[in-house]
Amino acid sequence: MTSQSATRVALVTGAGQGVGREVVHQLIRKGVASAVIVNDYVAEKAEAVAQDIRDIGGHAVAAAFDVGDHAQVAAVLQRATAEVGPIDILVNNAGNGGAGGATQDSAPFWESDPTEWQPWIDVNLTGVFNCTHTVLGGMVERGYGRVITVISDAGRVGEPNLVVYSAAKAGAAGFTRAIARAGGRHGVTANCVALGATRTPTTALDGLSSEDERRFLRNYTVKRFGLPEDAAAAIVFLASEEAGWITTQTLPVNGGYSSAL
Repeated sequence: MTSQSATRVALVTGAGQGVGREVVHQLIRKGVASAVIVNDYVAEKAEAVAQDIRDIGGHAVAAAFDVGDHAQVAAVLQRATAEVGPIDILVNNAGNGGAGGATQDSAPFWESDPTEWQPWIDVNLTGVFNCTHTVLGGMVERGYGRVITVISDAGRVGEPNLVVYSAAKAGAAGFTRAIARAGGRHGVTANCVALGATRTPTTALDGLSSEDERRFLRNYTVKRFGLPEDAAAAIVFLASEEAGWITTQTLPVNGGYSSAL
């Protein structure tokens, strides 16, 4: 991938660990962004990743906020962009739940309590609305933008034990396609990356027995779990200049999971 404009600024949400952390590193290493705003709900995690980038000579600023709180998102990003400049690339990576991790509705959906649903909607759907809403107007005004939303195969094929999560991720995908159609004439592209089971600190995949791992992977064409590097490579490509004629798409990065069902 060739280095692009030296003035691109990226915001990566949920970047204190796992896939988001790797995206931050690849954006800087591959020259796709010259500065990165590193978001995490936990301030110490965001600052640690930002410091990693500074240690290798990159420009990064930590931005701790809850993506589900629009006022908080707007206020923190106003301060961050005053330091590094307006945001050209948004990676909506923050999420909760997912394969091998939290099972918020492991009981049948019809036995769930409606009070349990909102936290999963707030992060996986409303958070995407909030961050995109905060940065999209500036992208349209400047005539350039990249929006990449990380969803899950749960949002593409549905997961019976992750019903609310599946719904929120499917909603985020539909939202991203609509943003792509609205923003295309203004130089803004918007795409999704749909992940299969990926080893990160928030999943329980490392705790599986060899037999459970074999059973889990039976629907994966490539017989291993994904790594943050697998996901980040696709995300960073869609954030690059080279991806300027790709929009409205959902790219599965899933070891062939959906094709093997």
